[in-house]
Amino acid sequence: MSERSVRSGGRLLIVGTPIGNLGDLSPRAAEALATADVIACEDTRRTGRLLQLSGIEKRPLLVCNEHTEVRAFGEVASRVAAGETVALVSDAGMPGISDPGERLVASLLERGAPIEVVPGPTAAVSALVLSGLATDRFVFEGFLPRKGGERTGRLAEIAAERRTVVCYESPKRAAKTLADLVAVCGPERRVAVGRELTKLHEEVVRGSLGEVAVLLADRELKGEVVLVIEGAVADERAWDDERISARLAELIEGGSSTRDAVAQVVTESGAAKRHVYDLATR
Repeated sequence: MSERSVRSGGRLLIVGTPIGNLGDLSPRAAEALATADVIACEDTRRTGRLLQLSGIEKRPLLVCNEHTEVRAFGEVASRVAAGETVALVSDAGMPGISDPGERLVASLLERGAPIEVVPGPTAAVSALVLSGLATDRFVFEGFLPRKGGERTGRLAEIAAERRTVVCYESPKRAAKTLADLVAVCGPERRVAVGRELTKLHEEVVRGSLGEVAVLLADRELKGEVVLVIEGAVADERAWDDERISARLAELIEGGSSTRDAVAQVVTESGAAKRHVYDLATR
């Protein structure tokens, strides 16, 4: 930490804000926003509305979203070095969790700027504890890639993951992702789909992947969606060459390229990549 930053008293406050219910804004978060010299935010209209509804006087706002985050590094660092308190917020939840803020925090840490966090709601953990699935060990995947080999590989990793998996999804893509998860995880794996969490129309749909995928296939969902997927159960059957070849054939017949099929089978079976590739191309 630089001596200048310590002497100046400036700091960055990472402030969690409500994901839907305004009553979830903590007293400490409200105080942080009310006393900050400037608030770095994704959308000035949404943050301005939050301040208004919370009875907080207008504060100077600095746009810091996925398009401006890098440009904001210098200004935020300069303000902190000059002794100012900068509050960082996202549109909802904790900044940096599938929202802008991660790179800003890393940049300021490299510059020795003091950083504190004011904890608040996050959709991932809220959905996890509502899911009814194991919470002792879990992984957060954020938003899945939309297409291509990167998506195929990530889905294969989820299929093999022993811990509970939490990921975000757009309401427009949720049905497609559920169908893809059925394909890689099987229809019996349990899932919980949460949407509009903490809001008036909060809903959590629980069941097997097959059941939930059918239930939500034709529904027009609204609001951000959180998927909580049961971890894989250890498969006691050995992956011999016959089983590996059968799985490769299944994936390739289903439209996967040889490369993607090999990557998925390696993830699912734990077999050596070279051996799986040899079986796929013989």
